Amino acid sequence: MTAPGVTRAATGSVLLAAIVLLQSACVPLLVGGAVVGGAAAATDRRSVGAQLDDEVIEDKSALAIAERFKGEFHVNVTSFNGIVLLTGEVPADAAKADIEQLVRATPKVRAVQNELAVGPVSDISVRADDTLITSKVKSRFLETDKFQINFVKVVTERGTVYLMGIVRRDEGDAAAEIARTTSGVQRVVKVFEYIS
Repeated sequence: MTAPGVTRAATGSVLLAAIVLLQSACVPLLVGGAVVGGAAAATDRRSVGAQLDDEVIEDKSALAIAERFKGEFHVNVTSFNGIVLLTGEVPADAAKADIEQLVRATPKVRAVQNELAVGPVSDISVRADDTLITSKVKSRFLETDKFQINFVKVVTERGTVYLMGIVRRDEGDAAAEIARTTSGVQRVVKVFEYIS
């Protein structure tokens, strides 16, 4: 049987640790990444530090965009090894350029591929279709087994599939061909870093 004082002390310690973790933006990412993504992290071609940097880039950029731009905006920020892909819809060319500049100023961003469309925000059915397409492409990656699935990140926006990752040419070509021949895909854009 545990003494009541010990239980209260243990509970207090756990609460204090949780508060400390919540006050630091980086620690929860590290804890979550180490616990949840351990197996994926081990086979990723990015260093663990680069993986964490990508998470921070995405979070900081998305927060800055949401704080600064209100109204008819739908912006997705995806980072892979410091290369940022911007997808979604914005109301004007000026907003598209401003968002790109905002993201470029984020620490650890190496490059930005701005694929934001100027026009009305896509509705929920279009986004649901995009989610389905992403799932189909990833499933086909697994079926063909031509490369490690976590070498390639898949982002789909309005039927266009964007492929990101650090890949060999043959892996990138295989991923693009699989995506291109997946039902529902209208276009494939490669945002790869190539290695020999």
